[in-house]
Amino acid sequence: MTQQDFDFIQSLAYQETGIVLPERKKHMVYSRLSRRLRHLGLKNFNQYCDHVQSEPGELMNFVNALTTNLTAFFREEHHFDYLDKEIAPLWRRRRNKRLRVWSSACSTGEEPYSIAMTLADHFSGAEWDLKILATDLDTNVLSKAAKGCYAEDSITGLPERYREKYIKTTPNGILMKQSIQKKIHFKQLNLLQKWPMTGPFDVIFCRNVLIYFDNETKAKIIAKFRKLLAPDGLLFIGHSETLTNISDEFELIGQTMYQPLRGGHAKIHGERKKALTG
Repeated sequence: MTQQDFDFIQSLAYQETGIVLPERKKHMVYSRLSRRLRHLGLKNFNQYCDHVQSEPGELMNFVNALTTNLTAFFREEHHFDYLDKEIAPLWRRRRNKRLRVWSSACSTGEEPYSIAMTLADHFSGAEWDLKILATDLDTNVLSKAAKGCYAEDSITGLPERYREKYIKTTPNGILMKQSIQKKIHFKQLNLLQKWPMTGPFDVIFCRNVLIYFDNETKAKIIAKFRKLLAPDGLLFIGHSETLTNISDEFELIGQTMYQPLRGGHAKIHGERKKALTG
């Protein structure tokens, strides 16, 4: 892979996904795209760069190959604890029974299934309209997520109450029960392109995604999240991420947890804090 090849790949990745590939990622790019070269029978990266430009269908394979998909059930557990112990009890007192959550980079599905299990314990009654939107750029991981089938060792740390209620064991591993699968709608979405959703969402998860973007792209995405959040909605980001110097429309209310700040939102947050603390 020549420097010219890498420059082209950098530019295409940024143009299509907003992902920034610094020079230190060159080995990673080489490793991941080499599999596509072998699959296509191409001799070098110059041929592959020509191929991805001339064959529109290859672009999605290019994106899928470069996308990082590291995830686990109940990863960054404090977010789910907050939903379970503090937010869900407040929601149960709402007159509005419509609840919407968006997992905006759902990967192979562990995050939205963790959300669904957490909230299903509180909102399983027919009067509750709970739906979870799960999106990702990578079509391959979305296909796996929609099946809801995982290796047995992937749920080692799962609370026993969730295992009993929402998971069944099969010869091929574990399978999410239909009662939990039907709460989640999986869709392919590029965060840099047009979003068809209108909201409002009560919670948006965008964890360990912003680290791949430059500050300008981060700011644009966060501004769009803000528009889709309910007045008392929440935004959860990754453990190594922050909105500092990215957006002034949110206040930090907990570890990597934010709430809109404008208008009456600060007051709403104050009321929430008062309710939670008694």
